[in-house]
Amino acid sequence: MNCVFVQIRCKPGTAYRVADEITLREIHSELYSTSGDYDLLLKLYVPADADVGKFINDHLLDIPGIERTHTTLTFKAF
Repeated sequence: MNCVFVQIRCKPGTAYRVADEITLREIHSELYSTSGDYDLLLKLYVPADADVGKFINDHLLDIPGIERTHTTLTFKAF
């Protein structure tokens, strides 16, 4: 499994609806509301044999209200 963090910018007024939809899909390990340029921070584990971009595209980016994402791949936990 590959740990990936996705920062999500939502259209104004949609952050709670986006968070609810992510929760219903059960793809996340952790999900936080955040301050700054992005509204949500999503931690998820992508199967080792899966294409990270396709996984995120197929499981996340079709949620209404998502305006932009920023994905950070991880390599090693200390």
